[in-house]
Amino acid sequence: MFHNSSQKKFWTFKNEDELEQMRYMANEKFRRKALESGKPGVGDFTFLDRHEEDALFRHYERRLLDFCNAFKPAMPKAVVGTAIMYFRRFYLNNSIMEHHPRIIMLTCAYLSCKVDEFNVSSTQFVGNLLQESPAGQERVVEQILEYELLLIQQLNFHLVVHNPYRPMEGLLIDLKTRYPTLENPESLRKSADDFLTQAAMTDAGLLFSPSQIALTAILNSASRAGLKMESYLTECLGLKEDKETLMKMYDSMKRMKTLLKKYELPKQEEVNAYKHKLERIHAEFATSSNKRKRGYEEDGHVAKEPRLTEEVRKFSSFE
Repeated sequence: MFHNSSQKKFWTFKNEDELEQMRYMANEKFRRKALESGKPGVGDFTFLDRHEEDALFRHYERRLLDFCNAFKPAMPKAVVGTAIMYFRRFYLNNSIMEHHPRIIMLTCAYLSCKVDEFNVSSTQFVGNLLQESPAGQERVVEQILEYELLLIQQLNFHLVVHNPYRPMEGLLIDLKTRYPTLENPESLRKSADDFLTQAAMTDAGLLFSPSQIALTAILNSASRAGLKMESYLTECLGLKEDKETLMKMYDSMKRMKTLLKKYELPKQEEVNAYKHKLERIHAEFATSSNKRKRGYEEDGHVAKEPRLTEEVRKFSSFE
């Protein structure tokens, strides 16, 4: 199903350089648009550089994950994965200087609930913004609905996301039925789940298939437990004679692990400085409708739950 999907055709890219070029062009597009606006002093205005945009993107992506993890009722993993993928896809072709990530992240989460049939009303959804007043929550609903069509358009109406959670379940079932060498495949689940969560915070989902990500999660979990799984690849997955496919698989796994090792959250002092620049940019260049209805204002109004130890484990812990 994945190989015939819009995700495979339109949202799976060759390498990280291609993704960075798209983000660079989105940054440049906003700069040109701002310079062409004719506003006094715009030539001296300080815009966000790409590394500053990237730091803010990672900050708000983590806030999105925190919001989804703290959501009541509990949000299924596939819905969370879809929300994060929407967020990443949106900012491939858009700059955070044009569309503020505070409201885009909530719109991504709201849309993913609808697409993946996690039935919550708009009132229930914004009820998870625990520090917002009822009036504030109502304004957030209005703003989410205002941005929803924009989000759908920027996703090119490709709303179905293939997450790696289902392939991982299939691999665990396969290990239980066809690989008796491994006594307790369920012992791999927790570490593999952690890997998938952290992979979702990288470009892995834009570069690799869900089955590749799931298999890497399983093999990484086995490696951390000191278990050898080479015979599973060669015998059970039928790659004994197909050396070329096997080598490509190992190369993909290596690239994926490198992504996780390179990932790190920005320092809070950097985030605060870049936020200040971002707010100035939005105050200067926001459209009249956005200035009239700012809606969700405070970062602190996103519900957060205490992070579990394994959720804050450094990405470099992966082999």
